[in-house]
Amino acid sequence: MAVGDIGRVMVQPVSELHDIQGILYSGYGTLGEASFLLLRVKDRGEAKEWLAAIVEEPNAEKLSYSVTSIADLKSDDHKLHRTLQVAFTAPGLRNLGLQEEVLHAFSREFYFGMAGKDAEEEGRPRRLGDVDESAPTKWEWGAPNHEPDVLVMLYAEHGALAAFQQMVIADLALGFEILDTLRAADAPENNDDQVRREPFGFIDGISQPAIDWKGERIVGIREDLEYGNLIATGEFLLGYPNEYGFYTSRPVLDPVQDPKDILRRAEDDRTRRDLGRNGTYLVFRQLEQNVPGFWQFVSKQSPEDEGVSLAEAMVGRRLSTGDPLVPASAPNTRGVGPEAIDIRQNGFTFDSDPEGLTCPFGSHIRRANPRTGDMPGGRQGFLSWILRMLGLKHDGPREDLISSSRLHRIVRRGRPYGDLIEPQAARRDDVHHNKSGIYFIALNANIARQFEFIQTAWIMNAKFNGMSGETDPLVGNRAACPVGKATDSFVLPQPNGLNRRIAGLPQFITLRGGAYFFLPSIRALRFFAQPGDRG
Repeated sequence: MAVGDIGRVMVQPVSELHDIQGILYSGYGTLGEASFLLLRVKDRGEAKEWLAAIVEEPNAEKLSYSVTSIADLKSDDHKLHRTLQVAFTAPGLRNLGLQEEVLHAFSREFYFGMAGKDAEEEGRPRRLGDVDESAPTKWEWGAPNHEPDVLVMLYAEHGALAAFQQMVIADLALGFEILDTLRAADAPENNDDQVRREPFGFIDGISQPAIDWKGERIVGIREDLEYGNLIATGEFLLGYPNEYGFYTSRPVLDPVQDPKDILRRAEDDRTRRDLGRNGTYLVFRQLEQNVPGFWQFVSKQSPEDEGVSLAEAMVGRRLSTGDPLVPASAPNTRGVGPEAIDIRQNGFTFDSDPEGLTCPFGSHIRRANPRTGDMPGGRQGFLSWILRMLGLKHDGPREDLISSSRLHRIVRRGRPYGDLIEPQAARRDDVHHNKSGIYFIALNANIARQFEFIQTAWIMNAKFNGMSGETDPLVGNRAACPVGKATDSFVLPQPNGLNRRIAGLPQFITLRGGAYFFLPSIRALRFFAQPGDRG
């Protein structure tokens, strides 16, 4: 039932923009309000009728809204005032009647879920760092027996979300019950630059990969030796070649399982119908941030500037502007596109800072995206490449511990939530602060190789980049290593070689819920909406 990795193919431009949900192209930054509905299917027939209506199936009930596609976003005639996007967990597709053999053709991570609801998968939370207060048993939603079936993402202009949400909830009430409603923080009004800050106060969403919509990316060439921001479409959309030049495994069907001919033929097997094409996997995690704890800690460690320099070192960017601590070097940024802000903030590598003196090795941006090419350190000429290939050239002990960044990129579409306070207010001992954090949303075609690799090999790895005793200074859980060594440190390399080690970092971020979803194409939504069991 699954097709994948059977041969290299020629890359083509993405032409089916009408079939792809718009969130892959845009985070809907111009729509200042957002909420996320976590639903359970209570009546399969009624649920399917609502799905048919939001994709405007013939003879379906007409609604005043529908799922927004990329083509809608790019249309000159389409001014967006509100939008709706839909994704499903594996139990959700099962409750809609998708047969088990088809479900097994989805990725293993999606099938068993973020909480690992199986004896063979129970180690997933530990590998992701979801332990202690972040363990599934402590989650507010997403744990076994409390997992949603459907995620409905609502976005609207300022002042319009409440009425839109009320309308949608009324329309879907016969088919679904609401497990939870997650309200994002409103974006500042009159924000022409669309700058959005996360609760710690830093500008969020700056560094994004550029998706190769035009089919320009050619994999397996010498350009791969250096870092580039243009990434193959198949890293983010199923049914397209990925950075290996192959198709990622996904569910495909026998034509008899699609009697109405809704789905397209699979590009890599024309005898099958492609249920995955133009869809992707969506990772949703509710990350609660201890804002007072963060700013009070860094202020005590670096009182000379109220902790700003230490906070910037932990993040890797300037608090005021979002600029990286290392200077822009304008690497291979061909096709940066609308996802990135500008070259100044996103066009850099860490090659100019091999000792971590400007941006510490353990900083968040250096862990989340080391900005490496196929050969660590970037291309240094043909002779250097030959010497590396022959094993005659070696860099420092750190270099071989990080794989090529282009194989592990994600598109982020999260939003902050809760009451946002300024760092100055958060520093006060008597500050009263309600819960706040990030609704982290990531899109990727391969959960294991993209999101989970970043989380386990880079974010939570206490030995990342040759370090010892520290995990990500923001997201790290501070749990001891298996050998009992603490991971609550953050090291600031110094020019004299005597590093400054800050110990006793508290856990600043706690996971309060999460799940893996499948974000289907518009065609796949129509397929799921058909009466009866599917597949």
